[in-house]
Amino acid sequence: MKITIIAPMDNIMDAAREVLAQNDLHWPGEIEVLPGLLEAGLEQACQAVKRGTAVIISRGGTATLIAKHVDVPVVEIQVTAFDILRALKSMGHVSGTVGVIFMRRFLFECEKLGDLLGIPIQEIFIDNELRIEEEVLEKAGRQGIGTLLGDASAVKLLTPRGLKVGLIESSVESVRKAIIEAGNLADVRRREREKAELFRTIIDTSADGIIAIDKNEQITIFNPAIERIYQLSGSEVIGRKIGDMIPDDGLRGCLTGDTGERESVRRVNNRVFAIRRIPIKLGEDIVGAIANVQDVTQLQNFEQLVRQKLNKKGLVAKVHLEQLSAASGQMKVIKERVRQYAANDATVLITGESGTGKEWVAQSIHNLSLRQKGPFVAINCAALPESLLESELFGYEEGAFTGAKKGGKSGLFELAHNGTIFLDEIGDMPLSVQARLLRVLQEKEVMRLGADSVIPVNVRILAATNQDMMHLVDERKFRADLYYRLDVLRLHIPPLRERVEDIPELVNRFLEKSPHSHIVGITAEAVKFLQKQFWRGNIRELENVIERIKLLAPGPFIEERMVREELSASGHILHDDIAGHTGPDMTERHKLEQILFEEKYNYTQVAKRLGISRTTLWRKLRQRQKP
Repeated sequence: MKITIIAPMDNIMDAAREVLAQNDLHWPGEIEVLPGLLEAGLEQACQAVKRGTAVIISRGGTATLIAKHVDVPVVEIQVTAFDILRALKSMGHVSGTVGVIFMRRFLFECEKLGDLLGIPIQEIFIDNELRIEEEVLEKAGRQGIGTLLGDASAVKLLTPRGLKVGLIESSVESVRKAIIEAGNLADVRRREREKAELFRTIIDTSADGIIAIDKNEQITIFNPAIERIYQLSGSEVIGRKIGDMIPDDGLRGCLTGDTGERESVRRVNNRVFAIRRIPIKLGEDIVGAIANVQDVTQLQNFEQLVRQKLNKKGLVAKVHLEQLSAASGQMKVIKERVRQYAANDATVLITGESGTGKEWVAQSIHNLSLRQKGPFVAINCAALPESLLESELFGYEEGAFTGAKKGGKSGLFELAHNGTIFLDEIGDMPLSVQARLLRVLQEKEVMRLGADSVIPVNVRILAATNQDMMHLVDERKFRADLYYRLDVLRLHIPPLRERVEDIPELVNRFLEKSPHSHIVGITAEAVKFLQKQFWRGNIRELENVIERIKLLAPGPFIEERMVREELSASGHILHDDIAGHTGPDMTERHKLEQILFEEKYNYTQVAKRLGISRTTLWRKLRQRQKP
């Protein structure tokens, strides 16, 4: 920041240079000193303002003249009692009344100084520096003044008229005080300009439309965003009455203290906007009003972006249709169904045993659909207790329950807005949560726990289960109305034992997951042996077995012997031949394996169903494990 001193007389030039030479002002900006009296000083000041000076310092008539013509602060070097004493001393002997010429009133009174000196002193205040001769002559003649004291302009103009005029010079201390005051003013001006620039930048770069009016209903702010909304430029409307430029938007009601509608939704030029109005108060007085105008569509897009950025984890579907193995006829049919269902937006119920790849199918549907750029959110309904599942799905407000996160939390349905939510193990969802889920399906909106307002959501629901849903409905463990809402499109994933043709492709994919492993492949015999097994855990179990063999086998190929040893060690019942044998022994093996699976390996229940003792069952199990 720059300060410019306009010196109307040499004494001020000298004093200013002396102050600056002392180098103790601690002013970080530039200070320039220029000569100039009256019009010459004004010209210097105008040029300094163009060069960016923040504050001007001058004295007397020159300071008064500059202040009237520039838009920066002007600090006047004050005249002190000591300055007048020095001027009186320089005049020598004076007789009669002494007149002191001022261009403006100061705080001290010269008459009291005259009382102390025993000299009558009369103050002469000049209203117009351009008429100083006429005013001084008229006032001096009327008051009987013979000796005058004044600044450089008074000396220059009055001495040729035959008057005795003494020059009031400024002390170094007066100049120092003026510079310090100017520095404080410049610093304040700098901070005000920074705030003004910050305010202007915020207003101009805001994505929201902002319009403000003063108490006379004249538009004072019309930012670029509001220009685009109303298709008007700020230069057209600033200073104009709001009612003459745009339709009534409720701003004028704020000026009267109207406590009516402050927030509303309006349609402007075929677009929908949310408008919020606030009165501008100075103390208790309303001095204007401001409105914030937001594009509803843009708000929804921003909301979606924020939702995704706040929770990146788990919001992306990684599996694509081509990654689903389809060597078997069943899987070829399923892949074709995935393509068909992806083109639809209805809910899909995916059924199948645990580990068959139901979530892979769900991700494939999402990645083929029009929602593929939206989030994919998955949750296992059986993995969370009822209270936690409800808050995770629907979110909650701050203070909704003990331990609720400050500020509340968005639910998974909110995070899945414009995307897909995958509800795995839907059959294990508690009945209370089922009721809320049904409302989301019906109304397309969610209400957070502890909230009193709803949030619209646009979500496609994919659900999966390994249970018999109709059986759950019959036992009243699952709502019939919700079941029929979910079972619009159905997709059944067959177990791995019914599509053993997919095993070679699956195994190769599992091996490719670790390209730097010492295992480089698997023998054909080992693959055939894997195809003979009864995979009760389906794809998930097969993947775990391959992963363990990769870690333990010496390599470079996985052999049948390694597979056999790993399965035996893990308690797996080995099947040396399922596809090639159809005798009674093989039928019994199938029956035993199926019952074991159905009863979840509860040996008491298996023995009961077979009508044998547990001892006999253990004997049969040991026999089935022999190679």
